[in-house]
Amino acid sequence: MNGLKCLVLAGVAGICLMAGASNAAAQISVNIGVEPSCPYGYYDYAPYNCSPYGYYGPQWFNRGVFIGSGPWFHGPRNFRGRVNNRFDQQRGYHGRVPNRGDRADTANRGRAPSHFRGNEVRDGRGNAGNGNRGKH
Repeated sequence: MNGLKCLVLAGVAGICLMAGASNAAAQISVNIGVEPSCPYGYYDYAPYNCSPYGYYGPQWFNRGVFIGSGPWFHGPRNFRGRVNNRFDQQRGYHGRVPNRGDRADTANRGRAPSHFRGNEVRDGRGNAGNGNRGKH
């Protein structure tokens, strides 16, 4: 009978250990760091380099402040905003790009170019969509 009690206690202990292990996995958090400080926003893919003036359209700014993209996106869940992907480094852009911490030119501070013509719609989370939503 003592052997049976030991076996039952070992089984109960094993079940408790397995239940505790699954709870611990759910408590993992990932620290993505501080949002990049860029005058006209940053690309929505790692390494989150600063984007040039003219990449993001006016939908990406709230009272002159960039709403973010990638892990730091602060817009609504159904957000769609236009970008001009000719200024995207992944598409071959090699022009001037501001550095982190640079200040916006006074003429361009907190606003998209008046002549902005976006050619791609993005959701702020790294996904491109169709051109029918977020048009400006």
